[in-house]
Amino acid sequence: MKELQPLNENVLLDISEEKGQQQTASGIIIPDSAKEKPQYAKVVAIGNVENPEISVGDTVFYKKYGGTEFDFEGNKFLMLPYEDLLAKVVETEAI
Repeated sequence: MKELQPLNENVLLDISEEKGQQQTASGIIIPDSAKEKPQYAKVVAIGNVENPEISVGDTVFYKKYGGTEFDFEGNKFLMLPYEDLLAKVVETEAI
């Protein structure tokens, strides 16, 4: 099995999208080219980052036009610099 390990201060995110067609309430099919890409993804690996505020498995929100997208063994990934991460998604208790 092959594994991707980010170098330097990079983070690897899994951006594989759910397959299937989306439709509007009136039945219009939305093509993939018209869908807006989400700006959040699951962290797969972290490079050489000193005191990272994230860990593998976390979901993070990242800059819209940052990083490099690529396919690896049938999955889509995004490699981007650690500083392009904007927020970590955390579960909180309801008040």
